[in-house]
Amino acid sequence: MAKVLIVDDESSIRRAFREILEFQEYKVEEAGDGVDALVKAKQWKPDVVIMDIKMPKMDGMEALEKLQEKFPDLPVIMISGHANIDTAVEAVKKGAFDFIAKPPDLNRVLITVRNALDRSNLVIETKTLQKKVSKSKVQQIIGESEPIRQIREIIETAGPSEARVLITGSNGSGKELVARWLHEYSRRVEGPIVEVNCAAIHANLIESELFGHEKGSFTGADRQHFGKFEQANGGTLFLDEIGDMSLDAQAKVLRALETRRITRVGGNKDIEVDVRVVAATNKDLRAEINKGNFREDLFHRLCVVPIHVPSLNDRREDIPLLVEFFIEQISDEQGIPAKTVAPEAMKALQEINWTGNIRELRNVVERLMIFSGSTITLREIQLYVIPSAASGSQPLAQLFRQYDNLEDLQAFIAREFKDFKNK
Repeated sequence: MAKVLIVDDESSIRRAFREILEFQEYKVEEAGDGVDALVKAKQWKPDVVIMDIKMPKMDGMEALEKLQEKFPDLPVIMISGHANIDTAVEAVKKGAFDFIAKPPDLNRVLITVRNALDRSNLVIETKTLQKKVSKSKVQQIIGESEPIRQIREIIETAGPSEARVLITGSNGSGKELVARWLHEYSRRVEGPIVEVNCAAIHANLIESELFGHEKGSFTGADRQHFGKFEQANGGTLFLDEIGDMSLDAQAKVLRALETRRITRVGGNKDIEVDVRVVAATNKDLRAEINKGNFREDLFHRLCVVPIHVPSLNDRREDIPLLVEFFIEQISDEQGIPAKTVAPEAMKALQEINWTGNIRELRNVVERLMIFSGSTITLREIQLYVIPSAASGSQPLAQLFRQYDNLEDLQAFIAREFKDFKNK
């Protein structure tokens, strides 16, 4: 139910507005002057304000300006018994939604209130949409360590070029994020960025996934399929975990890079494609070349610009920034109140061996936000993160990794630490 604040020094006017608005099922609050209006607006948070221009203590025009400063999206309908064109224009210039002369036409008042609410709802919806859009943008690369500074410089320099980039680094270190920022800095930013996880696709299906297939080309191919190269046409193709690609598929990728053409599985027609390829791997490709698992000519095609993403253990000075970022992100996403981190707890997080890198750190922060109070202390780090012989033969942190389901994890906590909440 929408709330309307009526501001007028005449009680009869306020009563008339109240009766007609409450009859239309609006909630109504009253104020006798501009000062009272500001107090009521702050406490009651109305959806619309109807306010007289001439009032004691603080007149309507001054109150309108102050309301606009404190509540810029709050629609204010101005009324006056001494209405003229100049007054109406001045009120609208100062931010009034509309101007109504006294004695007011109550039907017009109701229509104006309804229009003001519609405008207010539209503003709220627009801001919500903008917030969603801003969240959908590429996440910032968090950190001020020297390796991260160097990565940003390479992205800014190489991003606008058409050079192929090979990103190396261990799992969870942020290779995909680097690839997305390369796309953001490229001249292809208006085009798509298409990701292929080469390790997640069976060797028999990788060619169909990359190059597409024609209808009837193999059992189950009941329709024509456009592959990732065609889907990424005009944009960026991100080949993640390329070190896991089969040699046969490597040969065809090499041909596509050299000729800028692909052929669908089961087809005989060359299709021209315009893509920029960015590849990533957690493997040492030179070692894989020596083992015969990776083509050297493909390696040199891909590695025009090399970028190595350091492990979290090699950039521990960035951990406080990352923790603060994840706390804010998780708080926004899940509605969990933001937490502070005690200095000794942050120091303990910086000393952990982060084998899972950024991905592991985010999971740990999320866990701590669920089970900690308003401040994450060293005790929570010891309980929920650092391996310790707190229960049975397994370290507690290892036990946590066994529970993907939050309810099971909570049941475990309840069983093993019955007195935790009392301490």
